Amino acid sequence: MTPPGPGRLLRVLADAEAVTWALLLTGMVLKYVTGTTDLGVSIAGPIHGFVFLAYCVVTVVVGIDQRWGGRTVLLGLLSAIPPFVTIPFEKWVRRNDLAGRQWRLRSPEAATTAPERGLALVLRRPGASALVALVLVGAVFAGLLALGPPVG
Repeated sequence: MTPPGPGRLLRVLADAEAVTWALLLTGMVLKYVTGTTDLGVSIAGPIHGFVFLAYCVVTVVVGIDQRWGGRTVLLGLLSAIPPFVTIPFEKWVRRNDLAGRQWRLRSPEAATTAPERGLALVLRRPGASALVALVLVGAVFAGLLALGPPVG
């Protein structure tokens, strides 16, 4: 199984993060403005939280693979906080050719630092790594849910 390239993966998660923001905001309007129902927040909130975490993981992974500087990675992470900003961030990345079609670290000799060596191992076993990543994001998500919702 060949993973999608870094640019494609970032684009999919940036779009998904924006869509879940829209769902969550719609749910919040229904709950807090119209007083109609809180079902939208109950459903969209956890989905958005999960996609938010996945987007953050993908941003860091792409940043490591594509050798982004710390500021670019931080900008990518911060773009997930306000609604819909992941989309202009991803377009900026694409426009500046910061995330290509190929994973640089798919070839083991390209890895020079410890994070790069770890990511190279992950990219050599994408199926198993995706499953482990899904379980880890799910565990973090479950832990955060156990702590309670971010708003009362």
